[in-house]
Amino acid sequence: MNKILPVQLPRRGLLFVLSSPSGAGKTTIAKELLREPDIKMSVSVTTRAARRQEVNGVDYTFLDESAFERMVQDGEFLEHAKVFGHRYGTPRQPVEALLAAGKDVLFDIDWQGTQQLKQSARDSVVSVFLLPPSIGELERRLRSRAQDSEEVVQRRMLGAQEEIRHWAEYDYVLINDDLD
Repeated sequence: MNKILPVQLPRRGLLFVLSSPSGAGKTTIAKELLREPDIKMSVSVTTRAARRQEVNGVDYTFLDESAFERMVQDGEFLEHAKVFGHRYGTPRQPVEALLAAGKDVLFDIDWQGTQQLKQSARDSVVSVFLLPPSIGELERRLRSRAQDSEEVVQRRMLGAQEEIRHWAEYDYVLINDDLD
């Protein structure tokens, strides 16, 4: 009788998308997920200015508009979009390297970027949309961060309505009312 030996296939990572309106708790949940050793964060490129606590190359890679546009023209992004007047994109090369190493890659991107990822890598994408318990709670969270002006809070609240309209395009929807 022939003995059949198990085949050890290399594991290819998944693209794990976490989207939400600003203030729904996406960053907090992402930090919890990143405690897992086989999940790595995709570092987006943006044209917006860095906030005080942000580190270039860790939180985002900060570029000017012309450098960003060169990357678009050279096909260096898996996805890119304009959000709140600034451009954001996911560089292709670091993500592909992580996937090839069997790591799952966590994306903190909006619905536009999620749609682009699904178009190019549907079988590898798992998407989750995070909702706040209510619009009132979302506004309270945005204000309690105390990092944005009243104008920015209002713009984020308007943007939240647009973002929330796309919840049904995701594989899973979670209401963030209890972190645990």
